[in-house]
Amino acid sequence: MKRDLYTQDHEDFRATVSAFLDKEVVPHFERWEEAKIVDRSMWKAAAEAGVIGFAHPEEHGGGGIEDFRFEMVRAEEVARRGVGSATGGWGVSDGIVPGYLTAFGSEHLKEKYLPGLASGDLISAIAMTEPGAGSDLQNIRTRAVRDGDDWVINGAKTFITNGQNCDFVVVVARTDPEAKGSRGTSLFIVDAGTPGFTKGRNLDKVGLAAQDTSELSFEDVRVPDSQLLGELNQGFIHLMVNLPYERLTIASGAIAGARAALDGTAEYVFSREAYGRTIGDLQNTQFELAEMEARLDAVEAYVDKCALALNAGELTAVDASKAKMVAAELQVEIVNRCLQLHGGFGYMLEYPIGRAFRDTRIQTIYGGATEVMKHIIGKDIRSRHR
Repeated sequence: MKRDLYTQDHEDFRATVSAFLDKEVVPHFERWEEAKIVDRSMWKAAAEAGVIGFAHPEEHGGGGIEDFRFEMVRAEEVARRGVGSATGGWGVSDGIVPGYLTAFGSEHLKEKYLPGLASGDLISAIAMTEPGAGSDLQNIRTRAVRDGDDWVINGAKTFITNGQNCDFVVVVARTDPEAKGSRGTSLFIVDAGTPGFTKGRNLDKVGLAAQDTSELSFEDVRVPDSQLLGELNQGFIHLMVNLPYERLTIASGAIAGARAALDGTAEYVFSREAYGRTIGDLQNTQFELAEMEARLDAVEAYVDKCALALNAGELTAVDASKAKMVAAELQVEIVNRCLQLHGGFGYMLEYPIGRAFRDTRIQTIYGGATEVMKHIIGKDIRSRHR
């Protein structure tokens, strides 16, 4: 069935992304994987090529393109090359954080940060997760206490994407200790180099080696009131506004990754000989490929529909959660089954499927674990039938 999601503009962008990745990412990827961090120059080159920054507001140096399909094209080309760990930080610094700034930031904050993000001169992070509070953001312990015209922040964060490379971080902190549940949290922007703000170790993860992921600590970090992002005590509400975008980003990336794994495996099994014929000639192999492709086509159609709904401003948090849940779970399953079809070679990191197996596992965890997605969807079903 023909996929009619993209226009010629999207295909032209695909050519731009492909050329950039082949020139600026692929040749350096092995080195970045070993160093466990990407050169900052990559971000600048990506901005100059128009691969990042295209969705930022024009008045702040961006391309002003509000079309999620361009991000999907970018994800597909990254997945085809298996270099997702080098570009994984884009989702935060080029997507989530600019989204918060555009939606809730004062003119002062927009002018201070958005042009640098669009040009690749600035890299951002967002500090939500804490050692004692993963997906449960309602129980964060990081505190921000008002002191005159300033706020003093104390706390610790972990699993922070771009934690080493970031020039500033959006910190989720509790500002009203008496408030219950989701109330009483606020967002603050803390610049790197602010006294008391420390970047801890670059965490040694199972996969996504080139994507720096860090522990951050805040000890009596003082920021002016002008660094408050959005309204006081409305931080949790602000975070929820952009969740459909964030989760659809993961879902579309999962579809791209699963498709790349399946296509690569099909090429492998029809060239790998065993027992006098190719592995792909065996009925079991064809049954495996058939089931995976049929299921992937079905989930891809749903994610494509979600992308159009997001563009129209109609994508709900529940529908985005469904997309994230089914796409991420399917990607993990497809990559696992594709590795099996590779046999022993699949377990070698020199093969793309080996790296995909290692890097894919996080998909059902970050951005809200599958269990959290089920809880959100289940609550919606209950509310409609009680």
